Amino acid sequence: MIIQLHRFLPLTTAEGPGRRSCIWVQGCPIHCKGCGVPWTWNPKNGTRITVDELWNKIVFCKQKHQTEGITFLGGEPFEQATALAEIGKRAQSIGLSVMTFTGYYIEQIEKQNKPEWKALYRVTDLLIDGPFEQDQPDKNRPWVGSTNQRFHFLTDRYKSLQKTLTNVPDRLEIRLKRDGTVEANGMVPSEVWNRIFKTL
Repeated sequence: MIIQLHRFLPLTTAEGPGRRSCIWVQGCPIHCKGCGVPWTWNPKNGTRITVDELWNKIVFCKQKHQTEGITFLGGEPFEQATALAEIGKRAQSIGLSVMTFTGYYIEQIEKQNKPEWKALYRVTDLLIDGPFEQDQPDKNRPWVGSTNQRFHFLTDRYKSLQKTLTNVPDRLEIRLKRDGTVEANGMVPSEVWNRIFKTL
């Protein structure tokens, strides 16, 4: 199985609970206005990687960084549900949690008669659903950009967070690479990036 990958981040504390590895898939048909990562929309961009290759990276990160889970986002994870469901199944078999972001609402996912969507849904511990709505910014909860987006605790893994989400800090991570490239992750709408770039 092949994944069209935008980016793999071995370790982050900004994309879900605890220390996590993060997989951004390439390709999204939803195209939210104000999306912070519109460069992940085109499914022809990114790089191709096998599930086994990516899985080896995840296992290495668990051993090296003591990660507690993986996060799927993008792009749109449900557009590559078959491969991600396989990774999620393997992850849960070794005690890693799975968090999935999607621009679809959970009702849309449940109505679709797509076995691969159901498979990804079944291996997800924490699902955050809904498209980003730039006119409804969320400044109180972590990891989400707009108030319409919802947290679905599909297993007991993170249910303890349900009543304390507003106490969880929202984080932005900036990485300076040796070649001078600057990488960032965390929930940052495009207008914030525009403001940052204008001050540089």
